Amino acid sequence: MKEKYFCGQIETPAGLVPVVATSLSLMDKLGAWLVRCAILRNNYRVKPGLYATGSPTDNSPVMVSANYKLSFDMLRHALDGIDSWILVLDTKGVNVWCAAGKGTFGTEEIVRRIDETGLAKIARRKKLVVPQLAAPGVSAIDVKKLSGFSVEFGPVRAEDLPAFLLSGGKASAEMRTVKFEMGDRVKLIPAEIMIHSGALFMSIAVFFLLSGLGPGGYLFSRARDSGVFAVTFLLAAFFSGTVLSTILLPWLPGRSFSLKGAFAGLLTLGLLFLSSGSRANNFELFSWLLLVPSISSFLAMNFTGASTFTSLSGVKKEMRIAVPVQAVSAIAGMALWAISRFV
Repeated sequence: MKEKYFCGQIETPAGLVPVVATSLSLMDKLGAWLVRCAILRNNYRVKPGLYATGSPTDNSPVMVSANYKLSFDMLRHALDGIDSWILVLDTKGVNVWCAAGKGTFGTEEIVRRIDETGLAKIARRKKLVVPQLAAPGVSAIDVKKLSGFSVEFGPVRAEDLPAFLLSGGKASAEMRTVKFEMGDRVKLIPAEIMIHSGALFMSIAVFFLLSGLGPGGYLFSRARDSGVFAVTFLLAAFFSGTVLSTILLPWLPGRSFSLKGAFAGLLTLGLLFLSSGSRANNFELFSWLLLVPSISSFLAMNFTGASTFTSLSGVKKEMRIAVPVQAVSAIAGMALWAISRFV
């Protein structure tokens, strides 16, 4: 099947190799926007194999990439004006860093893909440029032993590849630094919102409807009045955990994401309390004092999977401590909120 980003093919000793465009089309950009919003994410992948940019020769560099299309697109776009080969591994549509942790971007897959594509017949230099974030899953010694190809770890970001190649494979300290700056974090917010939006809407519906309960039975007018108050606090908790904690991450107290999320929830809660006046009784106010930070903490903790600053052991340790606290706090908060309906 000829993909839309193909712009030709090259005859090699191992057969025809597709040439891919280094400029991203409108459809490529639209696809990237959709997956950043967690839409069609599981099917956003390219076929594993060998590709080319420009007019590579047997002396051109060989880049290794995941078959997650967003990773592949970032790589080919960074190689604009560079003649190169791209060896795409079967990472099951997962990005480089996560695939390295899962083991799908690893030594065995690299060796297998070298063999299946006949890369040894094409690349005389016998050298692979592997993303630095793939290092946890790749043993350079074993790749060399099993395939004859040496591994050179490239920079963290694809955009630094031209300078890396121009310097003869020397990466500066800046190229080796893993960053998680404001722009990087903000890009991940839409996906977090979309992933948890279903639970948010369900919670809003339940709290709004149950707000009609009280002395004398159920009143829709009471649901209409009190329900808006409850919906406001739920939205605040959601905003704190998915947006505020992400943006303010470096400045929030604590090291764990769950603690940072709880503080973001308390910050938002304080602003709401100041504006709530006497619209709620003490039971309801105390219920949100427990609910908002616990919800915000849980949502922020989920963000650990999107950060390169976390480790699997660290995440497991944090969850063992945070999840029971979040659960107890949320249950107590819901109990107080239920009592507040009849006080």
